[in-house]
Amino acid sequence: MWGPREPGQRWWQRAVLRRLPVLGWLPRYSLSCLRLDLIAGVTVGLTVVPQALAYAEVAGLPVQYGLYSSFVGCFVYCLLGTAKDVTLGPTAIMSLLVSSYAFHDPAYAVLLAFLSGCIQLAMGLLHLGFLLDFVSCPVIKGFTSAASITISFNQVKNILGLQGIPRQFFLQVYETLRRIGETRVGDAVLGLSCLAALAGLRAMKSRLHPAASTEPLATRASILLIQSCATARNALVVLAAGLVAYSFQVSGSQPLTLTGSVPCGLPPFRPPPFSKAVPNGTVPFGRMVQDMGAGLAVVPLVGVLETVAIAKAFASQNDYRIDANQELLAMGTANILGSFFSSYPITGSFGRTAVNAQTGVCTPMGGLVTGTLVLLSLAYLTSLFCYIPKAALAAVIISAVVPMFDARIFRTLWRVKRLDLVPLCVTFLLCFWEVQYGIMAGVLVSGILLLYSVARPPIKVLEQGVLVLQPGSSLHFPAADHLQDIIRDRALAASPPCSVILDCHHVSSIDYTAVVGLAEVLQDLHKHGISLVFCSLQDPVLRALLAADLEGFQHFLSWEEAARCSEAELGVSRTAYIDSTDESSLLPAGLIQ
Repeated sequence: MWGPREPGQRWWQRAVLRRLPVLGWLPRYSLSCLRLDLIAGVTVGLTVVPQALAYAEVAGLPVQYGLYSSFVGCFVYCLLGTAKDVTLGPTAIMSLLVSSYAFHDPAYAVLLAFLSGCIQLAMGLLHLGFLLDFVSCPVIKGFTSAASITISFNQVKNILGLQGIPRQFFLQVYETLRRIGETRVGDAVLGLSCLAALAGLRAMKSRLHPAASTEPLATRASILLIQSCATARNALVVLAAGLVAYSFQVSGSQPLTLTGSVPCGLPPFRPPPFSKAVPNGTVPFGRMVQDMGAGLAVVPLVGVLETVAIAKAFASQNDYRIDANQELLAMGTANILGSFFSSYPITGSFGRTAVNAQTGVCTPMGGLVTGTLVLLSLAYLTSLFCYIPKAALAAVIISAVVPMFDARIFRTLWRVKRLDLVPLCVTFLLCFWEVQYGIMAGVLVSGILLLYSVARPPIKVLEQGVLVLQPGSSLHFPAADHLQDIIRDRALAASPPCSVILDCHHVSSIDYTAVVGLAEVLQDLHKHGISLVFCSLQDPVLRALLAADLEGFQHFLSWEEAARCSEAELGVSRTAYIDSTDESSLLPAGLIQ
């Protein structure tokens, strides 16, 4: 969290501040912060309203559900969040997941928000934020890159004005290409024009530098106007497209596919649906949970990953700290309360958080302004939303998700560690089939690679009158048998026989199975008249080996001291150097011949 900690605070005061971060910054709130927060909140609000309408389309829900999902998170995060820049609300990735697991049904979507919030809240209360560390960066990059392509192509049908395109990605591609001749010219022209305008305004913003105070007033005003237009580009493009559609409507001809009527007013406050009425009866709560299946794990996990990753990135950039477990609590509370206002699952938005930071937000108070702007839109502007063309919303979505595709990550991993391309590619490819399969397969492959590194730790082998083996990492039960095999094979193959030194300066921990394995190899080598000694033992490892009371256990401070003692015993004078790894690098012990 930002801001200095007050000296002399009692434990209960620190606990309250940790659970209600708003109490840490509110007493120091100033008028200058209010001005900056107002500007940031309005700017983000102009971004979130058109995006919310568009993301509801991605989720397969009526457009008003995007707005229903856009204000509760702003209010809750203001009280419970630990990152001043983060804004909660609907996002492209979360909308894609809702589309997969809520079956385009608002009742399922709202219940999914409630259950996801309960899971996230429980994770926060149980301090399970560390579980997020088991989802590796290649898995996240593979998922987001695949989601970028999936979401973008899902909106091509709206750009072209096609109806009845299936949801599954490969069927979408097939049906879109098969029916490309049915394209509505009006929708295509407007959609491509909106895409071009959004791309141009984005490029303009990235290339335009802030005006210096020494430049003329007219120049500074022009730059500020262009920057403001570029920042609010989504709202401007949707507004312009709506005016075009309204002019056609007035003239009596409508070549565009419109969003349609949107219910007026604020959403009712009511509990999430724990059952669903259908023509043949009622779908009970248990059946709804069973229908959502893996979504009850994937949705809360991805939501927390997205929020925590964004919060960490901007906390590092702006020099403050976040509390991952408190972020879980904030996310869970926001989703639970949001479900009472017909919200579908929400998470942190990278694009809107970047806008928030760039406009100089000081505190989460900016979220209150954003949430209020959404409520005003629901109360007074919903009658105008019916004139928004679907092609314009599709352009907003495509413009938002295309930057999520990171083509450079493939080249980077090829240079850094090629093995990490495996979980990246597995996740990327399987996410086109089903999102949950892609994420689960990526996590599984990453886990297998992690376990393999534990089972086959890198080992360096030296011969300097004695045989020296240097494990490159800690020793745990998967590596026990293989370590025994390496020691036996090397020791018995040496001619003339020589002592074996196990250099453990890289070994920070050892478990019982590994200790038992070392005891067995000690006895085995002793039968062949070969001694095994240990050196450079770290304290936890030394304590474990001493507690095991190994027969014939000897240890020295360094391998040089152990080597001198062993050479004195055996009278060995030869000196040779053999490295079991290519180019003196460390390789898994399983590759040592």
